[in-house]
Amino acid sequence: QVQLVETGGGLVQAGGSLRLSCAASRTVTTYAMGWFRQAPGKEREFVAGIIRNGDNTYYADSVKGRFTISRDNAKNAVFLRVAGLKPEDTAVYYCAAGVLTEQSYSGRYRNPASYDYWGQGTQVTVSG
Repeated sequence: QVQLVETGGGLVQAGGSLRLSCAASRTVTTYAMGWFRQAPGKEREFVAGIIRNGDNTYYADSVKGRFTISRDNAKNAVFLRVAGLKPEDTAVYYCAAGVLTEQSYSGRYRNPASYDYWGQGTQVTVSG
């Protein structure tokens, strides 16, 4: 089992940027990692994902070119750089870990049910 803790959220003006971090309680080399977000009254949605070795990354169309996911397996951490923020990016952002191979991840990364462990989330609020 692994515990995940997200940090780095906050209040930012439109066009601003943040760096979200996800710290794991143990090694994450065996996990594909993802970031999701959930706004009030909406379902949790996929934002970005990265396979175990970091070679492949995936993004929701709404954040492509603005968000960047990365991982540092030596530090048991995953990051999400969010830039060009818009008011519609306001949400609680969650980090998740899934026991998925590179092959299986490519078809399953958008589905929250594909992930086994979740953090408690960090709030990102973008003022217009």
